[in-house]
Amino acid sequence: MNRRSILALPAVAALPVPAFAQGAPTRVTIATGVDPSFSPFYVAKEGGFFERNGLDVTVNTGPSGSAMIAFLIGNQVNSAYGAEQAGVSANVRDPNVVAVAEGTALLRWISVLGRNIRTMDELKGKRVGVARGTGSETFWLSVVAKLNLNPADYTIVNVEAPEMVAALERGNIDAFAVWEPWPTRAQRAIANTHILVNNEAIQIVRNYVYMNKAWAEQNRPTTERLMRSLIQAQEFIESNRDQAAQQVARFLRQDRALIAELMTKVAFRMNLTADSVANIQLAIDQLRGMNRLDRAVTTNDVIWADPLRWVAPDRVRI
Repeated sequence: MNRRSILALPAVAALPVPAFAQGAPTRVTIATGVDPSFSPFYVAKEGGFFERNGLDVTVNTGPSGSAMIAFLIGNQVNSAYGAEQAGVSANVRDPNVVAVAEGTALLRWISVLGRNIRTMDELKGKRVGVARGTGSETFWLSVVAKLNLNPADYTIVNVEAPEMVAALERGNIDAFAVWEPWPTRAQRAIANTHILVNNEAIQIVRNYVYMNKAWAEQNRPTTERLMRSLIQAQEFIESNRDQAAQQVARFLRQDRALIAELMTKVAFRMNLTADSVANIQLAIDQLRGMNRLDRAVTTNDVIWADPLRWVAPDRVRI
């Protein structure tokens, strides 16, 4: 995990930024992965939105956003940013883990990439790397369903997203299903690698902002400041793409040109719509089909719209 220091930069956002001149800022810990689809967390930190809303925020990072959602159980962190399946799984273990906003729609973000393979037909009989319990697995299951594939034709190997490129290069797997930047990194690093299918034709996967509900209710003013900061960051990304890409690249310590390119493949939302609900329902259905639900769960259990309503009711359209 990494603690990032804040670099306040000039910024413009549609929502007013209240001043909290008196008293020490409130400390909050949030967590996510290390790719540009989680840009609102990074921009809220690097662009000073958390600070101007009276928050002292630590951003912890891990192998994926989904992996960090589990830290909301028992309120080890106050908010996290990741995919549908991980949020549903965490809610099953602790009903306090809830989605409070759809943060990102991954438009052209997740791919099945193969080495020495050019088509999905050629993938039959091969080993496919999938990060269990994340958007990687959600996407692979959607590919299987959408293309009417036989799951028995593939050997699934559980691989964390950051390890997939190395596993492909070593020959431990023949292909993988995962989000950017790993497909792009694989194509740059390994010869004869090809995108077999991406999510545009399969499913628009979504990343959600999650909170620990008990903490959020007990700390409503802080929750409102956190939500307001994320909305302001999202609006800043939309209106200041170049500067936002620079902030994200600095936070992630990655090439700015690559980050700017990757950020064109997603849409940052900070809302709740019928599509948000549908994707959570899809994750529930997929987990139920894999016998991974220890108790019954519904979209109403997983999605908690109040924090978004408190600060931007027009963004709640469910």
